[in-house]
This record gives sequence, structure tokens and C-alpha cells, in this order.
Amino acid sequence: MRIIIIGFGKLGKGLCRAFIQKAGFLRDTYGLIPRVVAVVDEFGAVANEKGLNPTKLLKVADSFGTVARYKGGKRGKLAIKVIDEVSADLVFELTPTDIHTGEPGISHIKRAMQAGKHVITSNKGPLVVAFGELDLLAKTQGVEFRYSASVGGAVPVIGLAKKLLVGNEIKEIRGVLNGTTNYILTRMSAEGVPQDTVIREAQELGIAEKDPTLDINGIDTACKITIIANSLLGMDAKLRDVKVVGIRRINPDAMKLAQEAGQTIKLIGVARRGYLEVCPKLVPLGHPLAVGGTLNAVTFELDLAREISITGFGAGPMETTSSLLGDLIDIHCTLGA
Repeated sequence: MRIIIIGFGKLGKGLCRAFIQKAGFLRDTYGLIPRVVAVVDEFGAVANEKGLNPTKLLKVADSFGTVARYKGGKRGKLAIKVIDEVSADLVFELTPTDIHTGEPGISHIKRAMQAGKHVITSNKGPLVVAFGELDLLAKTQGVEFRYSASVGGAVPVIGLAKKLLVGNEIKEIRGVLNGTTNYILTRMSAEGVPQDTVIREAQELGIAEKDPTLDINGIDTACKITIIANSLLGMDAKLRDVKVVGIRRINPDAMKLAQEAGQTIKLIGVARRGYLEVCPKLVPLGHPLAVGGTLNAVTFELDLAREISITGFGAGPMETTSSLLGDLIDIHCTLGA
């Protein structure tokens, strides 16, 4: 399968490493041979329809800070041009998220679909801003569209619901969907550490961003709940439709009181038809959603199977790469290639 990678930061590089590591497995198990024919980063691009060497791509990007220094690369080459000019089967859209405009991801995804190319993305921005439009365009153009990595990292929230829970009506989905806030609340609960202290610690460990506002204020979780609502509940929700309260007001005293009552406090996202919410909630100790550290957890409430919960690592390049690779294999199998 001929592949274009747009965005060559941690995720793009992680995907390339996975192609190297899993080459034999993909070939022998699925008959899938990923061939990277173009890569675009913020400084330029390189393309070769015969295929680019993933090991060399990584070496060049790490040494020079751009794939444009790869033989035949061009500085300033735009992703739209690459999508138009390079013959490929599938585009990975892995650029940074902009939850307000969805750009440049929306434009990349649209152009790829209009060119008859399948799309896999980890980018929450386009899905929050224009999910319905992109989903309809994919169906109209007859291309596959996957976005498992946008929710839950390695936790197969969307895949589980769409592939394995068929036959069930999903009544409600609720979950711990942000590893940063979960780490902060876990540390506050375990050691009574003030929130500001834990945030600084999380930043030093690389768990929290330099500006953790979107996480702390619940916006990142709200984005994921919006995507879940649209993709799994058939809603046409926007970010503004989610009632959002972050964890700013949670302090060690609140965590201690919860513990004394046999509970803990988690930032929970809830999606059911007609109602979307993100806010701190009391969760009984021992409940599937009472996960610690940077773990994510999701509980599905179903009409037949009652409740099913899954837990796993929701962030990190390697974990997210797991979902990206899973989507690629799914598309390959769906096409019967």
C-alpha cells in the first residue's frame, strides 16, 4: 500500500519506526507491505513513488530537523501539493490539532478524499469541527476514513464499539479520557500534594504540556466526547454542545474526603443521546473507571451486554501508533487487498 505521511513529529516518526519493526509481521500475517511514497513536515517534503527508506527518513529528520534534506526533498513544499501530485492509496494526517478551526487538517483530509485516497488521522481538530462533513465526503467519494487514534490512544474505544459490540444498542459511554488530569488527580489522592505542585511535576516528566490548560479545563476530554458522540451515537454534536467543568477546583482535601467515603474523584466524560458532559465525579474505589496514573478507561452501557469496560494507556507516541497501525490493517482487510 502506497502511503503519504503528513506531519512528521513524534507520531509520524513513531509510525515509521512501527513500519520497520513490524514489516515481517504485516507481510506474513496480512500480506500488507506499507510503502511510504511521500512525507511532509512543517519545513518541506520529500516524495518518491518507488518508495522512501523509512530508516533513512528517520535519520535525516533527526539530523537536520526536516525530511526536506532527504535526497530529492524540497523546502517549502506544501502538503496539498503532495496530495495532488503523488500517486498514493492512503494518507496519514498527523499534523498538530487546532480545535477552533480544524486546520490545516480539514483541508488535507478533504483534498485526500477528493483525490480518492483513504485517510487515517489522529487529529482531533478536524473531527471536532467538521466530523459530519468529512464522514459524508468519505462515503460520497467511496474511500475509507479511520480515526481511532483521536480517542483513547491505544485504548480501542471506537474499534471495540464498531467491530465487536454490533448488535448492541449503546445507551451511554463514560470514561476517563485524559491521562494528564488522571495523573494529577491520582497524585493528589495518594500523597495529598497540591494541584499546582503536581502540574509542575507532570510537566517535568513530559506528562503535561507546557500549557496544560486544555487538559486541566476539561477541553481535551470534551473533544473526545464530541468525537465519540458523533462516531458511535450518530449525533451531530459540536464542542459547544458539551457541558464542561475542569479540575481546577479539586484540592487534596476533596480527594481525602472522597477516599474516606470509599471513593475517588476522576474527570469523567459522558456521552448519551442528547446529553454530553465532562466534569469531576465521584467514582467508587475498585470501579473500572477508578484507574490510576496516566491510564484511560471507558465503560459502555449496552442494552444486551449491560456494561463492558476497557482500560489502557491513552497517550504517548508508541501507544497512539498502535491505533494508527490498527486502522491501517483494518482498511487493508476491509478492501480485501
